[in-house]
Amino acid sequence: MRRSALRDNLLRILRTEISYAAADLPSPPATFSSFSIDARPGENWFRLTRSYRSETLKIDATTVDGAAPSTRSPSADDSASSGDGRLHISVIVEVSKGEDSDLVLQFVCSAWPDAMDVEKVFTVRKGAAKAAMPFMGPDFGELDEELQRAVRDYLEERGVNDELAEFLHGYVEGKDRGELVRWLKNIEACVKK
Repeated sequence: MRRSALRDNLLRILRTEISYAAADLPSPPATFSSFSIDARPGENWFRLTRSYRSETLKIDATTVDGAAPSTRSPSADDSASSGDGRLHISVIVEVSKGEDSDLVLQFVCSAWPDAMDVEKVFTVRKGAAKAAMPFMGPDFGELDEELQRAVRDYLEERGVNDELAEFLHGYVEGKDRGELVRWLKNIEACVKK
């Protein structure tokens, strides 16, 4: 009898949490700008893809990695500021140039709530086995300022910009809530059995 009461109490609490977490939960968008979004339900990352001229862009983004120091100084009214760190999403941008090229250009970026920063730029071979530690070149901030500006312009033209960073933070907020609801429902389903 006690076991059934404990189970019923747990189910009641789970249903309350599900109801609270699911309240006003918006449906995740399927697109942003000209990017398609693969939400990757049940996972801590998602993918955006688009075609640009003869190129294919693939962007893999994590959910929030935590706080990390920003390369840009936060504004005084930045609500995402915490000490000397801000919320950070890791982003890997891959640009491939059709079937004729065997190289893929990759960018490791940090998406801050209001800015997209480039950390690394490197190339990989299409279809080649992934090297354990490929050479990723120098830190982006160590490159010549003119080269840095040109790389930022290159990404900006393809839609990898501050507006995308802002979108990613909003998307992650919704994805985190959706994943919490999914997790709670899975716990509830296991307890019901």
